[in-house]
Amino acid sequence: MCDKINDYTMKKCTDLNRQTGFTLIEIMVVMIIIGILAALVTPRLMHRVDEARVTEAEIQIRNFETALRMFKADNGFYPSTGQGLEALVSPPVTGQIPENYRDGGYLEKKTISPDPWGYKYIYISPGEEGDYDIISYGADGLPGGDGYNADIINWEI
Repeated sequence: MCDKINDYTMKKCTDLNRQTGFTLIEIMVVMIIIGILAALVTPRLMHRVDEARVTEAEIQIRNFETALRMFKADNGFYPSTGQGLEALVSPPVTGQIPENYRDGGYLEKKTISPDPWGYKYIYISPGEEGDYDIISYGADGLPGGDGYNADIINWEI
């Protein structure tokens, strides 16, 4: 086919001999672009993770509040500080014993999960601003702080 040379066969022969694929330069340019995009996007995603943790802590605290209201409606009092939030998943055996404790407890989970940063929630009854306080100390796990280290307290959300 490439024996007879005319414009049509010459183009066809040239196309057959041409190799296809990407050059090393093209691949490196694409990798650099991907690296730049990753450098721009990653900090924004990390910011979203922190925001999601704060929101999750607020939701968990609201769920505890709902369970505490049901506990009080059934028993006429809130669990004491010593009984803690654990009184929502199993009947307390110390302090004031609830007489009308609901079968299965007041939360779906049978354990009190830590806050989104892995720290234990603080429960105080009576609380500073009401019948009880539920506190997550935030990302640093210490009282006070600002930003993502700020305390998340039930009467402030």
